[in-house]
This record gives sequence, structure tokens and C-alpha cells, in this order.
Amino acid sequence: MLPVLPHQLAGHWLNQRFDDNIRKNYFRGMEFAGPEGDPGWFGPGSAVWHVHAHTSVMIFGLQCASYLERLDPSIFWMGMDHSRLVEKDADGRATGRLDPAGIAVRLGHSVAFFIGTAYGSTDTAERLARTVRAMHHTIKGVRPDGLSYDADDPEWLRWNYATVVWGIATAHEIYHPRPLRGAELDQYYSEFVRVGHALGATDLPTTKAETLECLESYLPRLGLTHGNAVATGINVTDPLQAAVDWAVRDTMPSWAAQLVMYKPPNAIERVARRTAVWTSLNALQTAMGTAPEFTAAKARVAAGTSVPHTSPTYELGTDPVRDRETVEMTMA
Repeated sequence: MLPVLPHQLAGHWLNQRFDDNIRKNYFRGMEFAGPEGDPGWFGPGSAVWHVHAHTSVMIFGLQCASYLERLDPSIFWMGMDHSRLVEKDADGRATGRLDPAGIAVRLGHSVAFFIGTAYGSTDTAERLARTVRAMHHTIKGVRPDGLSYDADDPEWLRWNYATVVWGIATAHEIYHPRPLRGAELDQYYSEFVRVGHALGATDLPTTKAETLECLESYLPRLGLTHGNAVATGINVTDPLQAAVDWAVRDTMPSWAAQLVMYKPPNAIERVARRTAVWTSLNALQTAMGTAPEFTAAKARVAAGTSVPHTSPTYELGTDPVRDRETVEMTMA
């Protein structure tokens, strides 16, 4: 009998944790193996299938997106008032401290959404989008400075979309072992628009250059929020968190990096730091192997598809009104 190697043990442990903490709780009801021939929103040969197949880099990209997104003060207060990420006191008021359990729930939902919409059946992708839209419909309020916020605001949806696609695509460019470049990377940006449209966003950028331009256009309304400040630079004392903090800020557009007091080190040090992060992310991916959802999706379309992909069917304003409790029961 062949010996079990250390990386195989690590892979088994990582996959078991992923199964227990994420798949079991957040992948319920998703269909990846059927219907046969259903391409889903992207399908074989798509840039999205290639980018999202590297699970560890995609998850890191989502961290980059979240950090960039919080430069909008309204996003920060949406999180303080409505998100599971923030600890609440007995009266339901945000304490300003992060809630580890809430972070785990948010991560689980995010990973499930971006794997499910990438590789799931058309029906699975549609259901996931309906659930996220329903949650957005409940997020409305007023910031302490008197300005209102609304997660259905087209301007917010565009900013949210641009930060997500930038975070995932930039993490892919830097840390994927076979990254897309140039026109192939722009194909990812153009394909991913389907996700933004499914969530109700309009007038979205479709290339890397357009996305950078879109992000920078929001600069007059952005700032270093308290949420980003406490997770930045000298405020981060744990060595692992500090390494992640550096890598996240290193993916930001230059003007955004200035807001969070990041200046790239010299070229040699930057390459060394990126190499260390590259090695860690790719070691995690190698240990875990190909996601079973990706394997199932490829088998689903192995005999071919009738169309290259399907498209989201959402029409603005057609969702039924549901309260937050009902939505969370759907997400459970």
C-alpha cells in the first residue's frame, strides 16, 4: 500500500473543513450535476470557469473586493447597521467589534454565491441571485451624519459590482499560476457583467480599463472609514493578518492605496512578498484539488450544450417584497 503523503493529509483536512463549515451549510439546494447539457450562466470555455476554478485565489479576491468596497462610507454604515459581520449588543446596536461567527457566515454565503453562479445550473444561479437581491431590498437606513443609504441604489450597485470584479480579477492576475492577460482577461470582465445584471446593476464596465475608470469616478465620495482603519497597517498586530492586509492593499488602484496609507515597497521586496503569498495560495489550492462543483459542471456539459450560456432573466422592479426574517430563512 502506498504511503499517505503530508500534502494529501493536509488536503483531506482542508476539504473536510470546507465540507463541514461551508458546503454543508451554504450549498444546500444547489445543482451542479444536472440538468445534462445546461451550460449555466457561463459554460465550458468561459473565462469565469477558468478564474473561479482556483478557489483559494478567488476567496482572496473577495477579501480584496470587500476592503475596497468599504471605502464608501455608506457601505461601512450598511455593514454596521445590517451585517452579520459586526457584533451587536443586547439592544441590537453595533459595538464596532467584528463577530467571528458572523464573519464565517458571510464568508460561507459569498463563496457559495460565486461558486454557484459560476458552475451551477441556470436554475441554481437564478435562485442565488434572487436571494441576494431580496437581502439588498431590506438594507435601507440613515448614516449618523444624516445621509440615507439604500442597497438598491443604482450608484451603489455599480460601485459594489466594480469592486467585486476588480478584486477577483486582480487577485487572479497576480496569484493564479496561469493567469489570463490582455483580451482574455477582458473576456472575464465582460462575462462577469451577467452577475451584476442579475443583482439589478446597470451601466456596468465591461473591461479592465473601464472598471478602473468606474472605480476612480467614485473617489470624491470615498474615504478611510473606521472599518478599514482598524484593519490597516499598524493597527493589525497578528503576523498572519498583517501579511494578508499587505497583500490586499497591494491589489488596490494607486489612488485607493493612498487612502489606506499603502506605498509599494521597492521592486525586489515586492516580488519577494508576492512570491510568498503566491506560494501560500497555490499550496492551498494544490492540497485541496479541483472543486467537486467544477468537476460536476464539466461532466454536466461533456456531451455539449445547446447554447454557449444562459442569461439572467431578472427585470428591475419585479421582485416580491420580503422582510429580512423571511429572506434569512431562505438563505439558511
